Amino acid sequence: MSELMRNLTILLPTRNEVEGLGMVIDQIPSEKLHELGWNSHLIIVDGYSTDGTVTLAKERGITVYGQSGGIGKGLGLRQAFTHYLESGNDALIMLDPDGTYNPLDIPHLLSKMDEGDYDVVIGSRLRGRIDDGAMSKINYLGNHILTWSAVALYRTFVSDLCTGFWAFKKEAVAEMKLNSISFEIEAEMYAACCHNKMKFGEVPIRYHNRKGKAKLSSLQDGLRIFRKLFVRRFFKKPVN
Repeated sequence: MSELMRNLTILLPTRNEVEGLGMVIDQIPSEKLHELGWNSHLIIVDGYSTDGTVTLAKERGITVYGQSGGIGKGLGLRQAFTHYLESGNDALIMLDPDGTYNPLDIPHLLSKMDEGDYDVVIGSRLRGRIDDGAMSKINYLGNHILTWSAVALYRTFVSDLCTGFWAFKKEAVAEMKLNSISFEIEAEMYAACCHNKMKFGEVPIRYHNRKGKAKLSSLQDGLRIFRKLFVRRFFKKPVN
């Protein structure tokens, strides 16, 4: 264990995730992270859940920030990033709490970030293993098309643009300027990091079947993501 402990925020964005949240909380590898020199602090930003998500989180002693201003993952994450920066913690991990991502992969992302001195590390589903039925054929194809489009537009390699599993150094979060409302947020994070010349790393991860109802609309959200990629290619700062 490192003599100098660092502080890590683990962020779970929720909206009606009561079916997967408890399992994800139980899988947070706090002891392993402590061995690696990280004090971990779990927080939730909740986007108007009505299924008991907030009650469950509070019963487990987790800090919950209520999203304000409307529904949308992008809006919630932007507010959560502000809370994170106010905390002064050294790094941020974000992952969806629907059971698709395994928290046991968190140490792998952090170790990659340290070993390669990366500013940002993603957990790549498309280079890892996807469980049967976890991603539909149309979503699999769409993820590849959007990822190829991102690389072609920005000339910065990424193998899985739309992953919901990211690790950031504090400075990377502080420099991102974002205005996304919905599921285009990951594409805009990638675009912002490219404009700021952040050093990217990635690790392959396991991707599981989700618990609960999916919220992403393949065609509509895919078009929003591509539009965000295209617009931010030519504008280094968000255009409202």
